[in-house]
Amino acid sequence: MTSTLAAQPVAPGTDLRDVFRAAYENRYTWEPGFGGYGGRCVWEQDDRCLEGTFQVGADLKAVVEGIADEEVHKAVASQLWEVAIHRVRRPFDQTHGANTFTAGDTDAVGTEVIMGGKAEGDRYRIKDNVVTMVHRHIHGTVVTIFTESTTDTGSGYLSHSYTSRYSDPATGEARGGTSRFTDTFVPLAGVGPWVLSERVVETDAHGDTPAGRQVFRFEDLAPLG
Repeated sequence: MTSTLAAQPVAPGTDLRDVFRAAYENRYTWEPGFGGYGGRCVWEQDDRCLEGTFQVGADLKAVVEGIADEEVHKAVASQLWEVAIHRVRRPFDQTHGANTFTAGDTDAVGTEVIMGGKAEGDRYRIKDNVVTMVHRHIHGTVVTIFTESTTDTGSGYLSHSYTSRYSDPATGEARGGTSRFTDTFVPLAGVGPWVLSERVVETDAHGDTPAGRQVFRFEDLAPLG
């Protein structure tokens, strides 16, 4: 039986391990035995458009060919790798066995989950069996993600639209502008696994860096082998 948050606020201090586990296991992940896939990749920004081909192997490594611009090449490969790594299915206890999960406040975004143990300092929010906010310390930076809408695959959810912001862990000062992502996923060959077909990234201006918009499209998708 899965545990979901009730409509009424959860009392602060409540142990939310089972609730967090249910939301964690509700994320869409690939079935064991993922064999990889490939297709065409298209990158667009302003009036620039570059095209190439790509493969994501069974080892989740992305190989991009045909894009000579090193920065764009790296950006395309990075999107593919970042999406793939989040599709890996890991048992809850392997990822979060050393953590504790304590309820904080409840707002429109969801009920706050205050982490203890190995993930001390991290926070999440959960609503309707979906992780709606992530606030994590990663390599000396804090990343805060708010999920605004999701795609229901029938075998778990994928984030469709969300914002991401990096900040200084000590001062809270922003490190770069807030980025808004819109991800479109499709079932490979019409049956799955679900893979990314388009990612639009819109980033706010910050300091001397102007606002920007990039589009990554992945087309003619087919399984490898």
